[in-house]
Amino acid sequence: MLGYVDIDGDPNLPGHDECMIRDPDSDHEILFIEVSEPKSGKNRIHFDLRPRHGTRDDEIERVRALGATEVGDHRGQNGTGWVVLADPEGNEFCILRP
Repeated sequence: MLGYVDIDGDPNLPGHDECMIRDPDSDHEILFIEVSEPKSGKNRIHFDLRPRHGTRDDEIERVRALGATEVGDHRGQNGTGWVVLADPEGNEFCILRP
């Protein structure tokens, strides 16, 4: 969803406990570590994401097609606001305006 890629020589394969991904434009990295406990409350981390290309609404439709579900719509009539979505495991994130 973010446009990040695997790091050379460190593929993120099914069953791996850790997943490091890299932004090919900035080299910014994000490390995800799997935990055995199910989600039981509010996320410990929450991404507010701005689309790199297109509109907020285009990005919302794109992530829905990837399996996200809408949790809350906070868009204003004047084009302001954001939408809260959740990934298939229930981890929430927001899509903001570009």
